[in-house]
Parts: sequence; structure tokens; C-alpha cells
Amino acid sequence: MARAVCQVHAARLLAAVSAHRATGVGAQRGLSVRPATQEPGMEYQDAVRTLNTLQTNAGYLEQVKHQRGDPQAQLEAMVLYLERSGLQVEDLDRLNIIHVTGTKGKGSTCAFTERILRSYGLKTGFFSSPHLVQVRERIRINGQPISPELFTKHFWCLYHRLEETKEKVDLAVVEVGIGGAYDCTNIIRKPVVCGVTSLGIDHTSLLGDTMEKIAWQKGGIFKHGVPAFTVLQPEGPLAVLRDRAQQVSCPLYLCPPLEALEEEGPPLTLGLAGEHQRSNAALALQLARCWLQHQDYQGLGELKASRPNLLWQLPQAPVFQPTSHMRQGLRDTEWLGRTQVLRHGPLTWYLDGAHTASSVQACVRWFRQALRGRERPSHGREMRVLLFNATGDRDPEALLKLLQPCQFDYAVFCPNLTEVSSMGNADQQNFTVTLDQVLLRCLTHQQHWSHLTEEQACPALWGPPSLEPDGPEPHPPHTHSASSLVFSCISHALQWITQGRDPVFQPPSPPEDFFAHPVASSGASALREAAAVHVLVTGSLHLVGGVLRLLEPSLCQ
Repeated sequence: MARAVCQVHAARLLAAVSAHRATGVGAQRGLSVRPATQEPGMEYQDAVRTLNTLQTNAGYLEQVKHQRGDPQAQLEAMVLYLERSGLQVEDLDRLNIIHVTGTKGKGSTCAFTERILRSYGLKTGFFSSPHLVQVRERIRINGQPISPELFTKHFWCLYHRLEETKEKVDLAVVEVGIGGAYDCTNIIRKPVVCGVTSLGIDHTSLLGDTMEKIAWQKGGIFKHGVPAFTVLQPEGPLAVLRDRAQQVSCPLYLCPPLEALEEEGPPLTLGLAGEHQRSNAALALQLARCWLQHQDYQGLGELKASRPNLLWQLPQAPVFQPTSHMRQGLRDTEWLGRTQVLRHGPLTWYLDGAHTASSVQACVRWFRQALRGRERPSHGREMRVLLFNATGDRDPEALLKLLQPCQFDYAVFCPNLTEVSSMGNADQQNFTVTLDQVLLRCLTHQQHWSHLTEEQACPALWGPPSLEPDGPEPHPPHTHSASSLVFSCISHALQWITQGRDPVFQPPSPPEDFFAHPVASSGASALREAAAVHVLVTGSLHLVGGVLRLLEPSLCQ
């Protein structure tokens, strides 16, 4: 992997590696005490299993929520761990980095930005998290995850601190993990440009419980003299970003809407569906153009006259005509698990890793718009199924309530486990929670859903399910409105949903009593007879990743 990305990844990895070795006993620092491979076979799965032994265990995470250390000290420790890998922070200063934070759309904005710059013939590096199917997705060269062989090579090099990678890219697009100020990627001192996507409420136990507190964390990536761009935010958080930028003499610009860049040319076509992606694309265009300017590229689009945005006391970013390369980059952008549609015979899968209130709202708009534009079967019933999970400190009841207008026939809940036992699949192992915890959480989700559908079914409370004037025609509650099921893993959930009708997902036949529950039995019959089945998978990127692993086996190769 290119140094541009591997060095940042090394900071996160070596923090755990060094802490593990320094203590001698993993439990003292909250690390998993599962023994690492003593004589690694140097295979990809061996590398991932060894990496997994460094995951923080569930009990320690609970303790950390109540006893937080000094976040600045943790960031300083990252610098030390990077040095222990044989690298220096100064090495990062020469890597032409585009650093992006935000609550919603970080990954999509990074994907747009990377694809635009790749359309100029540049060799790009891209670091993002989390991964959906395989851990090597987090590290990409020219849009492709690094090979299992390359990941394995560099993992063991870092793990044993024997050598460093010597490859090079023209630029690296680096997505912040959580927050910004104290995220491990913030050891980057001299990025070319920074970006802040739409802000929202997420990771409140780490970042704070208000938009202003979260904005303070996000603004922590601003650097002296380094231009930064953001999209329109609520007034309070935007004021915090403005103040953070002024404190470090960072020129912060407000992106004009995408419509302003389309006024004198044809509409821009985005490779990612959903109205909310237009804001991400607008930011990506500014980030890419700023980076190209820094490298003295010419012909970057004719500037149009623009007015300063005095209302928000921020200068407006340039309004320009996107170049053909920019248009191609936006059109060709792909980003798995975000407003993604898979058509498998009678089943259509709608995959979106939305996990905050505002992103779920955007997901609902996208899903309903997709249903309005679908080709209806000439005969037979259509069914809608929700596959949902939520993790961390998110409010599942609030998210599920936002999904109610979709009028699902069934809601299915399961943990983010591809199989009941994931020992054979190191990429999907997660030691930060116990199996009991994730199953109990799924049962809680089911209880929330049942409560919400009972309220909806009450005649006194029944009303139009949609506030959108062009939404689907409301229909009264039917016998399936409150039907829900919990499965122990994604594979079992998909077996019930597909009923053997998905031409790609063809697992062994389940035991005879697999669908013995009355709801499962009656639903299975309906799913087998339906002319079309529309399945929305949302609430967690990890859930979406597990589903993709089963529906798109080529991603595992």
C-alpha cells in the first residue's frame, strides 16, 4: 500500500499493537486476551485474525464510557506509535492529503473527491472506515482495495516493525474515523485542504450531546493557513466551525449548492443516488478543485461571479463550471453500501448504511423515490421487508420511527454477524461486544417496532403515513403491519427473506423447524408467492457489509 495511506493506518494499528505488547497482559488495557498467532502462516486470514486480537473488549469499552482519559494525550501517543513503526510525523507532511470529517456523507464525499482526481490521471490513495466486507477495503489505490497479498505483507511488516512500505501515490484522501480533533488521523499536520460534511448527532458518548459540541470536535482538523470547505450547517454549529477556523487562522469557505455550478451547463450526473448526495458532491468539487489549484493545474473551470455570504459571516467558495474530468468523476463514482440497489430475480435489495436520524430520513426519501419509479409486476402482490440493526449509543426507537412511513410488511432484526459462528471469517469478527449483548439489542429493536406499529394501527392515531405530497397512496393497516422477527445472524435472516428465490444467495436448505414460529411460517408462504419483494437494509454499515458479503460473493475474492 502507498505510504500516503498506510502511514495513517499504521498509527491506528500500532497504537493497539504497542499497548498490547507494553502491558504484557491485554486485559490490563482492555485489549482482547485471545492469543495471537505465535507462528503466523503469513496468510491474509492469519493477518486479520491477529489484528482482531487487538480489538478492545466489550467490558473495557463500557468502563471507558464512564472513565475517559485525556484525549490530547491519546493523540500524542499516536505520534509515538507512528515513530515506533519507523516513520515520522514529518513524513506525512509531504503526502498531499485531503482530510475530510463530518457526521454524514464523509465516505461519499471522499469517494466523489477521489474519483474526480483519478479522472485527471492521478494515482490516488484512499483511507476510510469502517469496512463493509473485508478489512482491506479501508486502504485503496486508484479506487481498488489493496490485494490480500499486499495487505498481508504490510500488516506483518508493521506488526513486527521490520520495514516500511516504499510505494507512492500522487495524493491521499483520508476520511476521519470519529470526530476530528482527537481522531488518530489528526496527526496529519499539513494537509493540502480539509472538508467538513453535514453535521448531525452521532457518537454522543465520545463527541458530546449537542451539535455545537460535535462541531467543535470536527473543527479540530483545521490547520493554520490550510483552506477548508464546509456545506451549509445549522447556525449554531456553523458558528462553532467559523470560530475554530479563526482561532488557527484557517481560511474556511462555505460551499455554494450544486445548482449554482449547473446554471450555465448541463445537469451533473452523480454515480451515487439520493438527493442528499448533491451536498456531498458540491463539497467534493471544491476539495478537488482546491487540490488541483495547489498543484498548479490549469483549466479548472470558468469562474462565475459570486457574492459573499454575509448572513453566515463566511466567504463563499468559488462558483465555477465543472470540467469534463470533474463531470466524469462524479458520474463514475461508486461507493458500496450507500444508496445501492441490487436486483436479484424477484428480489430487489436497497442497501444504505444510514445510522443517524438525518441520514435515515435521507434513506427513507431515497427508498420511497426508488419505489415510485419501479416497474410494477403485471400481477401478484408486492412485499416490503425491512432488515435493520443499530449499534453503539444510537437511539434505535427514533430511527425505527423514521422508517414507519415506508409501510413494511415485515421487519427483521439480526446482529451484524454473517454467520452464527464467524471464526472462519476473520473480517467479520468483533470482540467489542458479546453475543448476548447483540441479541438482546435485537430483541429490544423488535419491542420498539411492535410498539410503534401498534400505535400506527390504532384507529384513533391512524392518519396519512406520508407528509410528502407525491408519496405513495396510504393504505390502512393490515395483518402484517406489526409482524417482526429476530434472527441470530444475517445468513439466517436472508434465508427467511429470500425463500430460495435469490439466484445468487443459495445457502444449504435450513432445518425443517427453521420457520416453525407462526409469524415466520405465514411470512414464508407470502414471500414465496409474492411477485416482487423489496428489501431495505439499513441502520448499520456493518449490517450492510454482512449482507453484501452474502449477496455479492465476488467482493470476498
